[in-house]
Amino acid sequence: MIKTTVRNQWFSNLAEVRREALAGIVVALALIPEAIGFSIISGVDPRVGLYASVAIAIVISFLGGRPGMISAATAAVAVVVVPLVRDHGVEYLFAATILMGAIQAVAGLLRLDLLMQFVSRSVITGFVNALAILIFMAQIPQFVGVTWHTYAMVAAGLAIIYLLPRVTKTVPSPLVAIVVLAAISIAMGLPVRTVGDMGRLPEGLPSFALPQIPLTWETLQIILPYSLTMAAVGLLESLLTAQIVDDMTDTDSNKRRECLGQGGANVAAALVGGMGGCAMIGQSVINVTSGGRKRLSTFVAGAFLLFLLAVLGPTVGRIPMPALVAVMIMVSIGTFSWNSIPNLRRHPPTSSAVMLVTVAVVVFTHDLALGVLAGVLLSGIFFAGKVRHMFAVERRESGGGAGVTYRVTGEIFFASVERFTRAFQAEEGRPVTIDVSGAHFWDISGVGALDKIIGRLRRDGSNVEVIGYNRASAALVDRFALHDKTGVELGAVPH
Repeated sequence: MIKTTVRNQWFSNLAEVRREALAGIVVALALIPEAIGFSIISGVDPRVGLYASVAIAIVISFLGGRPGMISAATAAVAVVVVPLVRDHGVEYLFAATILMGAIQAVAGLLRLDLLMQFVSRSVITGFVNALAILIFMAQIPQFVGVTWHTYAMVAAGLAIIYLLPRVTKTVPSPLVAIVVLAAISIAMGLPVRTVGDMGRLPEGLPSFALPQIPLTWETLQIILPYSLTMAAVGLLESLLTAQIVDDMTDTDSNKRRECLGQGGANVAAALVGGMGGCAMIGQSVINVTSGGRKRLSTFVAGAFLLFLLAVLGPTVGRIPMPALVAVMIMVSIGTFSWNSIPNLRRHPPTSSAVMLVTVAVVVFTHDLALGVLAGVLLSGIFFAGKVRHMFAVERRESGGGAGVTYRVTGEIFFASVERFTRAFQAEEGRPVTIDVSGAHFWDISGVGALDKIIGRLRRDGSNVEVIGYNRASAALVDRFALHDKTGVELGAVPH
C-alpha cells in the first residue's frame, strides 16, 4: 500500500526523480521574486513571503489533494491583508493566517469543495485567460526605465525556452535560460535589475513562534473578517487551479483533501513567520511544463527555496530579473487559452459572454474571486433564462367540449411560473384535468403557481384534478401546497 502510494504520487524510478527535482528547482527560482513582491504588497518584510512559500510548498506536498500543483504566498491573499498589517501589525497577520487555515480545514470537512460543481467551463476559461493577462501585466514594470540589455536578455531567454526543447528535453528549458542568463549577467556585469533589487533576502532558517497578540474577543473581531476573506479567496483559487492542472495532466485530484491541505499549510506558514497563501497557477504551469507531475516536484520547490535562502542568499540575489521575466512571459503565453478566441464565434453567445465578463472583471479589479463570482452569477442567470423556455402547456378539449385537459411539459420553477399561470384560461365551470406527467416542480414558487391556478379555476366553478406527479414533485406539493395534496403513495410513484 505504501509502496503503491509512493510510486503513484511521489516517484516510481530514478528518471522520474530527476525530472521532478529539476522541475521543482525551476519553480523555486521563479517563486523568489513573486514572494518578495507579495510581501511588499502586504507591507511586510520580504522574509514573511519567502518563509511562507517554503512552508506552504513543503506541507502541501504531503497534505494536498493535487500532486504536481504548486502552492505558496500569493497576491490574491496578499492584497486582502494590507489594512490589517497597516492598522495592527504583522503579528495580527500571523494570527489571521492561523485562523484562515482552520477555516479552510473546516470547509474541507464540510465538503464545500462541492461548490466547484457550479463553476462552468466558461468561467474557468475566463479565469485562466484573466490570470494569464495579469501575469503578463505584472512583468511590464520590469521594462520601464531600463537599458536595452533587459530587452535583449528577455528575448534571449524566450529563445532558449522555446528552442531548446527541439534539441533536448533532458533539462527543463526555463532552468537553462535562468542559469545561462545569470552566468552572462554576472560575468559581464550587465546593468540589469536583479532579484536582490526587489528586497533584502533573509539569512538563516525560519524559527517556530506563536503570534504575540492578546487572546481576547476583541482580537477575534479584528482578525475574523480578514481570515474569512483569505480562506475563501485561497480555496477558490486553489480549487480552480487544481481543476486546470487536472485538465493539463488528464488526471483527477481530491478537492476535499486539497481544502484540508491548504488549511494545514497556512497554519504551518504562520507558525514560522509567514503570510497566507494558496495554489499558484503560474508556478503550477511552470512545474507541469517542466515535467513535474507528482508530489516530489512540489516538495523540491519548497526545500530548494529554503536551501537557496539559507545557503546561497547572496548568489540568488544576483540572478537577473530579465531571466525570470522571460519565464513568466512563457507562463502567461502557455496559460492563456488561445482556442477561446476562435471559439467566441463557435460557442453559444451566452457562454462567450460569461467568459468575457469573467476576464474583464478580473483584469479591471485584479480580484480573482470577484471575477469568478461575476461569472458564476451570470452563468446562473443565463441558465435560468434557458431552462424557463424548456416548458410548454398544451390545451385539449374532450367530450365534445364538455371537459378540458391541460398537458404540462418542462421545468416549473421561479423563472417559468409566470408563463405557467398565463397558459391557463377560465373554463366556465367545465371539469379540468391538469396532466403534469411530463413536468417537474422544482421549488415552492412552482407549487405556489399551481395553487394559484387551481384556486382560480375552482372559483370559476370548475372541478380540477391534477394527475401524473413524479415522486419528487409529489413530495414537494404534499409539503407546501395549500389547495390540493397529491393523494398518492410516494413509494409507489415512479421517478
